[in-house]
Amino acid sequence: MAGHSQFKNIMFRKGAQDKKRAKVFTKIIRELTVAAREGLPDPDSNPRLRSAIIAAREANMPRDTIDRAVKRGAGAEDGEAYESVRYEGRGPGGVALIVEALTDNRNRTASAVRAAFAKFGGALGTTDSVSFLFDRNGTIHYPLKAGSADQVLEAAIEAGAEDCTTDAKGHDIVTTPETFHQVKAAVEAKFGAPESAEVGWHPQTTVLVKDDQAETLMKLLGALDDDDDVQNVFGNYEVSDELMSKLSA
Repeated sequence: MAGHSQFKNIMFRKGAQDKKRAKVFTKIIRELTVAAREGLPDPDSNPRLRSAIIAAREANMPRDTIDRAVKRGAGAEDGEAYESVRYEGRGPGGVALIVEALTDNRNRTASAVRAAFAKFGGALGTTDSVSFLFDRNGTIHYPLKAGSADQVLEAAIEAGAEDCTTDAKGHDIVTTPETFHQVKAAVEAKFGAPESAEVGWHPQTTVLVKDDQAETLMKLLGALDDDDDVQNVFGNYEVSDELMSKLSA
């Protein structure tokens, strides 16, 4: 398993199903609110809001909950003023981690993130201390059955993608953050909905993490994901499928 976390990613979450669902909704509601506040409340004109609404629907969030969050962000309702913050650091095994959060209290969030890193063998660094090891781009993944390598490549190029690769796991289309939604809409029209699609930090190379370090890393990721302020965690780690199966048991 390679180390990245998309917006709706809920890894190693503990507790009852209703608690899981509530945490997912909390994160998505914050994203809806901030996306509507920073851009237009119309998803057709606001790509970030459009992505958040898609994530909300995939999480089976009620429509009225989505609408309230958008209205709150657009100023129709009072609510907390969330801001986007990013933290960077090193985890067990020296892996690089980028944590994206939405918070109404920077001190609280920074303290919680720093404590999680310290508790599980990591250390929080300064801004840009590890981001140079990543590329910020969009990725759209299709299974092999979606089409031949040539068909997907041709469609990606026509849509304005930066790159397209095919291997045993499927087709991966790479875009800039700015062209992500344009490319996604074009390839969806041809191949249907992708298996996954996100804009995030993708590692240029990965670090293989083994045994106890992998277990501690998973605990760190779990602690970060349990924090309501944390939206996404990206890393340059790689854990073997065999070890991941053991850790997930």
